[in-house]
Amino acid sequence: MTETSPAIPFVLGGRLRFRLRSAGTLAVAMVAVVVAIPLRGLFLSTGSSMEEGFMLVFPKRMLAGDVPNVDFLHLYGPFSLHVLSGWYTVFGYTLEAQRVFGLLQHLGIIAALYTVARAWGHRTAVITAVTVTMLVLTPIGLSALAWEGGVALGLWSVVFGIRAHHTDGTSRRNALIAAGLLAGFALGYRPDLALALGIAHTWLLLRHRRHGVSAWKPALAGLGVGLVPMFVHLAMAGIGPSVQGMFLDPVVYLRPGRELPRPPSFGQIDGALQAVAEGPLDAPWWKFPAMQASHQLFFWFFVVIIVAIAIPLVTWRLARRQGWTTHLVVLMGASLFGLGMLPQALQRPDSTHLAWGSCVSFALLPCLVVELLSRRERRDVATRHAPFVAAAVVGLVMFVICPFFTYRYYLLQSRIAVGNKPGGFEVEREGRRFYFGNAALQEASQNAIDDLESMMQPGERLVVGPADLSRTIYSDVVFYYLFPELTPGTHYIEMDPGLADREGSSLADDVASADWLILTNFWTGWFEPNASSEFGSDAPNQVVADQFCLVGNYLDALVMLYQKCDEGDGVSPAGIGIGAQRRADFDAELAERSAQR
Repeated sequence: MTETSPAIPFVLGGRLRFRLRSAGTLAVAMVAVVVAIPLRGLFLSTGSSMEEGFMLVFPKRMLAGDVPNVDFLHLYGPFSLHVLSGWYTVFGYTLEAQRVFGLLQHLGIIAALYTVARAWGHRTAVITAVTVTMLVLTPIGLSALAWEGGVALGLWSVVFGIRAHHTDGTSRRNALIAAGLLAGFALGYRPDLALALGIAHTWLLLRHRRHGVSAWKPALAGLGVGLVPMFVHLAMAGIGPSVQGMFLDPVVYLRPGRELPRPPSFGQIDGALQAVAEGPLDAPWWKFPAMQASHQLFFWFFVVIIVAIAIPLVTWRLARRQGWTTHLVVLMGASLFGLGMLPQALQRPDSTHLAWGSCVSFALLPCLVVELLSRRERRDVATRHAPFVAAAVVGLVMFVICPFFTYRYYLLQSRIAVGNKPGGFEVEREGRRFYFGNAALQEASQNAIDDLESMMQPGERLVVGPADLSRTIYSDVVFYYLFPELTPGTHYIEMDPGLADREGSSLADDVASADWLILTNFWTGWFEPNASSEFGSDAPNQVVADQFCLVGNYLDALVMLYQKCDEGDGVSPAGIGIGAQRRADFDAELAERSAQR
């Protein structure tokens, strides 16, 4: 086994030491600067009104006593909500606190991959860390989503699993326990990381067995403790609702309305949110030579698959020739985790999911390049020169294949950070704020917020959704965050096609129980080549027509505010007429796009 030494990287069994004047300190400082440059812009940038919204609202609902999968729809593991509940209790229920937590999750991914790449030296570690920064920090923003937290925990689990191969006795046992513990926590964030964790840790544990070392018991002991939050959730929510919410809903019912063509269409962007972001008025500045956005997504899809498969395959072939060196064990363990993340990229290949599914594999490319070059010349020579070659290779691949979704967004947030470009369009209520994507959304939303504040009473029930509730493509959950004294009146705080609009869902009854409705036309033009373009149950719309009065219409129904009608009140014909016109417009647009396709 490798002798523990201050000069040995942590992943290879070394101890964590901090020395002010060292190559390691300089390397970490360089990564920190790259992360820090766009940070102010990221805190001022437009947020995703559903995804970031529910990471604000769901933990607050748990603090109020609600249970995920029972009282509200939640498609992921419960542990991230438990952790965020504690975070908000300590640091406050604000957008800024949530984004700080999201930043910490990103830093967890960056630090884990830096630790892995340290096996090839400080320079390679810096290149790896910068590469993953471009894939997780600016394109996705600082939303504290469960995926980033789960990946960070999963990567550190793999780090400790690899470290166990290079330590003895108590240190090995502690590393194995930590690996299992973190794997359990990661599954509590995202159960769909089971494939990535299973592949990586099964291989690592089998290697212990080949050397006559029993590693399964401490690893499984740690895993059992790490899964305690999941066991607690199963006891609270029940097995049936948990299976429904975390497995059947996202895999069986939601998939037809969210999946996108594989490979992505070459001549057009398939994802609705992506199409909006890449529109002629919304696309960030980029004057360097580049392929069209749809072409980049098409080629990036194939590169993601090739890189994820190639790294463990090449590593295995190298090991067959010369045996399993310490470096190859590191590379294989980490790259198998990256390979197991590939389904995340394939299920919905827009830029976000391609970045999510490839961030580990792409970040390991510099390590593979350095390893290959070190076999052509002396390792000490490769240590000096190979990292620069690796940086050129990875940097060029990303510049050619996906610059819009990596470098361009880093540049955009950096410009916002230094005041060269404004950030998102702020709406605010009593110190709580959010940033929308344009002035029209801001004006309509702020006016609706102000009017609702003047009329509502604490404890009343609010439902937020799209203007046409028979097509629940998206939901602007952030309005619940801005009104914490109102109770969300629906199980479907997050709204998805095939779930909230499914025949027999509780949405109609939920709407009937509400005192207030905020219905938006932000996403009425949503079109994707999947089931989200189909209309579901019209029962919720009928409840709106029969029981609610329109009290606010903002910017031609961009936002509509409804109040439960008193007995004998009539229904405002403006709301119904506008809704019908929006559906007619969508039907015409859908027919036109279908003809073009």
